[in-house]
This record gives sequence, structure tokens and C-alpha cells, in this order.
Amino acid sequence: MEIINSSWFQPPTLLLTGIPGLEDVQIWFSIPLCIMYLIALLGNCTILFVIKTTPILHEPQYIFLSMLAATDVGLSVSTLPTVLNVFLLNHREIEFHSCLTQMFFIHTFSSMESAILLAMAFDRFVAICNPLHYTVVLTHPRIIRMGVSAVVRGVVLMIPLPILLKRLPFCKGVILSHCYCYHPDIMKLACGPVKVNIIYGLSLVLCSFGVDSVFIVISYILILKTVLGIASGNGQLKALNTCVSHIFTVFIFYVPLIVLALIHRFGTFTSPLLHVTMANLFLFLTPVLNPLVYSLKTKQIRSAVCKVFKDRRNLLK
Repeated sequence: MEIINSSWFQPPTLLLTGIPGLEDVQIWFSIPLCIMYLIALLGNCTILFVIKTTPILHEPQYIFLSMLAATDVGLSVSTLPTVLNVFLLNHREIEFHSCLTQMFFIHTFSSMESAILLAMAFDRFVAICNPLHYTVVLTHPRIIRMGVSAVVRGVVLMIPLPILLKRLPFCKGVILSHCYCYHPDIMKLACGPVKVNIIYGLSLVLCSFGVDSVFIVISYILILKTVLGIASGNGQLKALNTCVSHIFTVFIFYVPLIVLALIHRFGTFTSPLLHVTMANLFLFLTPVLNPLVYSLKTKQIRSAVCKVFKDRRNLLK
């Protein structure tokens, strides 16, 4: 039965939110945001370029790192237009279907990143627990299939999100909590029955982020068990040292994601400023820090980056 009610509608546009209460000065926040976007895009593109042009880095762990960098670039590009529009131009309006499109890409790239982090954990597990079979297990065709699977899973799981939102009527306003479109945030504006959205959203989290995080934890439990069996203390430290960058990346990805999900679940008990802070941490933390962490912590990446910049400098002379 069609609902005929002037207060129930699908809004032509939605309003994004910058920093509540600081709208007059939030333009100054656009400067660090622009710097963070520059670091994220330049850093991850540099990682991609260095791995592509350096034959010695065409190994499984670096191929997975290039996949992670490409995903971070996609996530940054997906959010850049609205974030800079809000903070730099104070332009808060976003067309409804554009909002759904942005939401789809943000959630898809997030799901892909989670899958790639799981693949990187598997890479470390094989390298430490079964090093003799490393090249046999992680062949290039298998790595490509793992990357394609991450993309396909992300796209297939996230396609229903905009479809489920599009069927709902809206009557609770048009103001979103963030400077980008996020599924739980849009869903809160709907007046129709959202039970299907809630169930699917929960299933989505459990089937992607939940499963990935459980297998990552299992991988590191097995890695730790193997490392503790190494007689030499130096050998233990050397093995664990190869996992530090990945562990840090997992931490900075999942912690803001979990906190942001809890904020949307128990949002009435938190301040708007906390909403904004965690939303921006989720947005910027991994794309900005990942290339810095891997460049500083991984000797091969650091050497390759230095060589590339040195070669470019010599060409300019």
C-alpha cells in the first residue's frame, strides 16, 4: 500500500555536518585535513609506484601491501569531495543518490581493507609457521585470486545497502552526523520499518569484519605459539618484528571502526564532538598512517623509496 503523507518523503538532498558548534571557525580545520589527504594520497601512491617499479619487492607480502595502499587511495578519494566541501567551502548539501553512492564506496573499500588485512595475516602465518612452503602456498595466481575475492566480496555484500535505504521513507530531518555518508547515520533518518536494514547491517558486520578479525586473531595465536617455540631470543624478536607493522595497521583500522559502530548504537549517551572525532579517525587514521608505518618500519620499502627519490633528483640535475 502506498504511503501518502506529506511528512514522509525521500529527500532530494541531505545535509552533512562538520564540527557542531564550531561552524564559524571550521575552515581552519580544512588546512590539517588537506595535509592529511595529501599525505594519504602521496604516501599510498608512492608505495604503489615503488612496489610496481622495484622487482625485488614483487613478493607476496609487498603485493598485499600494494593492495592495501590501493584500497586506502580508494577510501580517501571516496570521501575527499564532501569532507573538503564541508570544511573548506562550508557547502553541506549532498544529493540523496550521490550520498548513497558515496556510502556504498566507503563501506566497500572498508570491507576490502578488512579482507586484505586478513590476507596479510595469513601471509605472516605462512612465513613464520611454515616458511619452507611459503613460495608454494602464496603463488602469484593465488594472491591475485585473494585480491579479486576481497573486491568481489566487498561489492556483493555492500550492493544491498543503498537498495534497502532507497525503499525507506524519511521524516526525521535531513541532517547527518558526519561530513560523509555512513549507513547507520542515514538509516537513523528513516521513518519506515528498518528492521531489515538493521538485521542485514549486523549480518554484514559479522560476515565481513567479524569473521576477518576472528581469523586474524587465530593467525596471531598460532604465530605466537610458533615464535615461543624458537629457542633463540634473537630469533623470536626477529620473527615478531616482521609482524609489528601489520599488527599496528590492524589496530588502527579496527579500533576506530568498533568505536564508531558503538557510538551509532549508543549515540544518545555521547557528545556530537565525539561523533566527529571518531568519524574522522576512521576516515584518516589508516590511509595516513599505513604508508608512514610501512616506510619507516620495513627496510626494503624504505630503501626503495629513498632510491626512487634519489634517482628522480639525479634526473632533475
